[in-house]
Amino acid sequence: MPSDDMKKMLKQAQLCADKIYENKNNKIKVTSHIDADGITSAGVICKTLERAGIEYDVQFVKQLDDLAIDALADEGNDLNIFTDLGSGMLDQINAHDMNIVVSDHHEIHGETECHINPHMFGLNGSHAISGVGTTYLVSNMMDRSNYDLADIVMVGAIGDMQNRKFNRLEMLNREIMEYGKKHGVVNNIKDLSMFGKQTRPVHKMIEFASDPYLPGLTGNEDACIDFLHGIKADYVLGETPKLWYQLNPDEKRKIVTGIMQYCLRNSIPSYKTERLLTESYILCNEEEGTELRDAMEYSTLLNSTGRYEEAEIGLSVVMGDREVGFDNAKNLLAQHRKNLVDGMKFVKENGIIELDNFQYFYSGKRIPQTIVGIVAGMCMSSVPNRHIPIIGMSDTDEGDKIKISARGTQDLIRRGLNLSVALNEVTSQFEEGVGGGHDIAAGATIKIQDKDKFIELFNQKLGEQLKT
Repeated sequence: MPSDDMKKMLKQAQLCADKIYENKNNKIKVTSHIDADGITSAGVICKTLERAGIEYDVQFVKQLDDLAIDALADEGNDLNIFTDLGSGMLDQINAHDMNIVVSDHHEIHGETECHINPHMFGLNGSHAISGVGTTYLVSNMMDRSNYDLADIVMVGAIGDMQNRKFNRLEMLNREIMEYGKKHGVVNNIKDLSMFGKQTRPVHKMIEFASDPYLPGLTGNEDACIDFLHGIKADYVLGETPKLWYQLNPDEKRKIVTGIMQYCLRNSIPSYKTERLLTESYILCNEEEGTELRDAMEYSTLLNSTGRYEEAEIGLSVVMGDREVGFDNAKNLLAQHRKNLVDGMKFVKENGIIELDNFQYFYSGKRIPQTIVGIVAGMCMSSVPNRHIPIIGMSDTDEGDKIKISARGTQDLIRRGLNLSVALNEVTSQFEEGVGGGHDIAAGATIKIQDKDKFIELFNQKLGEQLKT
């Protein structure tokens, strides 16, 4: 039986589904975000519309701002469907008297009738349910046979780090996972949390470990090979190195034990080592040994398309393209990985500036604006001071603005941190400033000329939140 919270969400989802069906013969436009949660959200609603024989157009935006809303209003669509965005801009959307449906999970600013968001029911959108999760509920209210799209929900939820607080998906996310598992499209297993279990040799998987960072191993391929020899796990090496998914339980257990002992010898704190084992989500209908089998790898693949303004390629993969679209996505993933390595190298060489209440780096154009948040998140896993949040800043393509991405931890949230509120309140004091997101991860845009003042005010605001 669905929980009481799920029943409330489904009732709201029904309103959204009814609105879509009312406009099934009209001009419908889907607008979604460019990250994995946004691309999967678009994929779920687009598949749902196609199955229902409803025509639509789709677009992706980095940020739903006044310019994007003005452009949509000028198009004269009969219905605009917003997925994984929209909740924070309801007042601006309503100013145009647009007919809308919004499925989102970010902080809410404004009101509208056909709107589904966990915050409406006192739930936290950073871990209760993702944007694709709310869209999935609308999809199921349109047609219960859309249950099979639950596997796509896992991809967006993991891409949005919905599992970080509990080390697995919980609350409404978990209800969707269990529903998908019941129907054979999803499986959940306790496994090593490192990236690349389907596609990387084991020694490379350890080499690129970042959460937690393994001093002496992370970034050192030879050391990882020596480590595996040292714990007598060299069965994964050889002319054709084995991948993690190819190992039997005993072989995996030996390596996990070896990594845990290594962490103890190197005095890695328990709050980091506890993240070594997590719940992984397998997409049962995808081929083993591909980026699409594991939700974490699939989400990274999608992020690599959206971050380089090719979200349509990611959408094509979600919609079922396993040939040209999939190949193009993998090429973008390779470039994405290189850019992340370059970004981390930049931060390491230039350092992080630490203030009283947060730490930050400013990269100019050295780190693309679309991945500065990912780099900031990776830095948060390895910085010595985890008692204050981190923000990364990069110049935008427009040239006169800065993209800001902020990342925190669950410990900071418990102390009162809410990055979404802080960024929204501070950036609203600047002309063309806009910010929002989640308590643990949020983003904003300001003019370059306001950078120094923003840093001052943001430091003050976080001081107010963390004073306890």
